[in-house]
Amino acid sequence: MVQARSQDTVRVNARKSDAFDIFNLKHYEGANPYLNVGALIFEFALTGYKEPLPIEEYVEIIGDRYPQIRLQQSYDSYAHLFAHTVAEVGQLDMDLHLDRWSYQQNGDEAIISVQSLHARTSRAVVYFVWDWFEAITQNQKIVFEEQIRAIQDIFRRSVYGGPTVYALLRTAAQKGIPAFYLWDEGLMQYGYGKKHIRGIATTFDCDSHLDSDFTTRKDDCKAFLHTLGFPVPQGSIVTNREEAISVAKQIGYPVAVKPVVGHKGIGVTADVQNAEELKAAFNRAVKAIPEEQPTRVIVETSISGADFRLLCVNGRFVAATERRPAWVEGDGKLTIGELIDRENRTKARRDTPTSALSKIQCDDAMDMFLEEQGLTLDSVIEKGRTVYLRKVANLSAGGVSIDATPTVHPDNIVLAQDIAQHFRLTCLGIDAIAQSLAQSWKDGGFGILEINAAPGIFMHLNPATGDSVDVPSHILETFFSSSAEARIPIITFNNVSVEDLEEIIDYILLQHPDWTIGAVCNNGVFVNRAQKHLNKDYNSNVQNLLRNPKLDLLIAEYKGDTLEREGMFYQSSNLVFLDNPTETEKMLSRDVFDDSIVVTKENNTISIRRQGLIEQYELGEHEPFSRVYLKEIATIL
Repeated sequence: MVQARSQDTVRVNARKSDAFDIFNLKHYEGANPYLNVGALIFEFALTGYKEPLPIEEYVEIIGDRYPQIRLQQSYDSYAHLFAHTVAEVGQLDMDLHLDRWSYQQNGDEAIISVQSLHARTSRAVVYFVWDWFEAITQNQKIVFEEQIRAIQDIFRRSVYGGPTVYALLRTAAQKGIPAFYLWDEGLMQYGYGKKHIRGIATTFDCDSHLDSDFTTRKDDCKAFLHTLGFPVPQGSIVTNREEAISVAKQIGYPVAVKPVVGHKGIGVTADVQNAEELKAAFNRAVKAIPEEQPTRVIVETSISGADFRLLCVNGRFVAATERRPAWVEGDGKLTIGELIDRENRTKARRDTPTSALSKIQCDDAMDMFLEEQGLTLDSVIEKGRTVYLRKVANLSAGGVSIDATPTVHPDNIVLAQDIAQHFRLTCLGIDAIAQSLAQSWKDGGFGILEINAAPGIFMHLNPATGDSVDVPSHILETFFSSSAEARIPIITFNNVSVEDLEEIIDYILLQHPDWTIGAVCNNGVFVNRAQKHLNKDYNSNVQNLLRNPKLDLLIAEYKGDTLEREGMFYQSSNLVFLDNPTETEKMLSRDVFDDSIVVTKENNTISIRRQGLIEQYELGEHEPFSRVYLKEIATIL
């Protein structure tokens, strides 16, 4: 089902000390009468209880935090300023792509529309801005950073808040590729009908689940890579500490220890030097194993060098990143723990879907590594001394990413692509240890640690150091060479009956008998001539049709009351037919492509808009509208 819209229908009762009031909040998942994108709509008014300050005073204070507010030439009302402020705050200091907004003044009240992705986050932004305006009015301070962080957390915990998911979603929006979340399945869908793909982060429905599962069996996968002649460290799988110690003695220290089933570097310890360290490393690996999995841990030769991730998309090398453990630099005053706290408060470590660095995590692995250096979190280190905080460069624990793409030796590119060619996976991450990727793996000192079927991509898109590699574009271009390649033809009516739909379906099938046609109106849902279940939630019907992987064409009715209540599920139509439309229904002609055709019937007058030109004529006395729209439908078949 489509995620339920959220609406506060009861007017918020402003306090007697408030100058402003916010009420009637409504969230649309897609295009609506107010904006052609998903939006939060609400009403704004002055309460009359308290006189607001001059608009310029709000602009001055808000502009200190958001300079874009000051760049506006002037604000003709408080609603105008409030709408712009909500739009600026709504980007959450994360450079979210939510930059569309509007307002409609109607006497003392206004309707404000701001682009929205996640309803709860957007509502929190509106209420925060309201509190901010009231605080300015009453010359009070507001706990700004703390509240922004709380709203960021709301977004981060949403289905759109993961760095990889958001990066793909944003890129899809920039490329005009439809993208939406399938709530019942817990998947993202990109594209419509037979053109669509579905997936979780960088794993897609076209990927081999067998290959994906194989990459999690690190022992079998390593053995397979070894048979292909690829450089993998020597080692074995163990089930207890005694076996781990025995294997380490056999292959020699230092060793690396990691769970057989795992991801994101959790439970991995490198450069284990002795049996005492090995016991602790084994315990960390066991702790990272999912409860339903048996205790199986890899003990293998630890290769010295830097930690690299090489990424292939559709079998082709696209990016490489060096990953370094988190570190702090002493100032001769603060303890290591205090230095970590200070570092975690920096802008770079906001730990949002668009920040390059995660917060530094303190855990047993950090304590042990500090102890090896004769340090604790309470130690004060001399000014200028750099202290690394762990052995493993785990980005989720605060590690630092450095773009290495331009430095990769051609032999290493071929190696990565040769590995990727053996797996039916859209994305494949290859973790390797080497002194430098600029040196060929054939010269030695290079080891493949593991491969990952669902690699994160944000380290490449937004490294802490170095240039960005637009991995989301590489991924989406694997499936769609253009936005048109992600879409099927869509025909939209403001008024069409079941009988008319059946006639249109028959007309199209007569010319394309092998097509699958989806159609929906207020009174029925069809796949070809077979009638299907009609959901009360209208947009669920539309989504279910566009989710059909065989659908060649969609026909949909959107009446004014549906548009006001739910908005549109999709954006832009190839053909629009308006039969004496209401003002609300005229929005259907707003959301079209440059080459779309819009046919409007006003009484007996027909207007056809195509390629910037308008043709008008009168219908005959008994000439049906169907004669007009069937002729135009033929142009897209």
